[in-house]
Amino acid sequence: MNSFSPNMLKTFEACPVKYYFKYVQKISMPQKSSFFEKGKKIHALANYYLRGDNINKLETVLNEEEQNVWQSLKNNEFFKKTYIASEYNLSCKIGNYWIGGRLDALMKDENNYYILDYKTGSIPKNPEYDYQTMVYLLCAAKMYGNKLKFVYIDLKNNQNCTIDFTPEKEKEYEKILIEICDKITNAQLPEEIEHYKICEFCEYNKICL
Repeated sequence: MNSFSPNMLKTFEACPVKYYFKYVQKISMPQKSSFFEKGKKIHALANYYLRGDNINKLETVLNEEEQNVWQSLKNNEFFKKTYIASEYNLSCKIGNYWIGGRLDALMKDENNYYILDYKTGSIPKNPEYDYQTMVYLLCAAKMYGNKLKFVYIDLKNNQNCTIDFTPEKEKEYEKILIEICDKITNAQLPEEIEHYKICEFCEYNKICL
């Protein structure tokens, strides 16, 4: 039975050929680690901090920009709520497919559960219907019910984007995700591949025929 993560769904929608190389052929291509270094540091610190670990020494290796981002996250209203879990794997079944992913953090208060996703770069252009939003909310709802909110913490602009979960959204999200999973399952590579300007920045452009 097929299982899909938000990154898999996004990759297929952007380029089925890239999906084929990455997830079917399982070809791993090198990428510049500097693109992800800041995000990895902040996510690791957040995980240790929320678990109650001593992070004093880890904080000293942050540069000035990273320190500012980290302080912004620590002061965020949602990050201060009651901790449940961090770097938390969730999955669920919709139709004939399994979907899942890893949450940055799951928090709660007396009214709701909150899925937190920290972004050191940009948040999605259409966050309510981003695959990450839909997958995480559906999976969390199976365990925690419908009193859920998804919160993108935009650390670049020091602001939050909050998405409420409703029974109507649950049905809509399931329909959207089943449709894209069906497309992936039934997809065939085109005989001729069209290339676009954005292809120049793809890590697979050297092997894409």
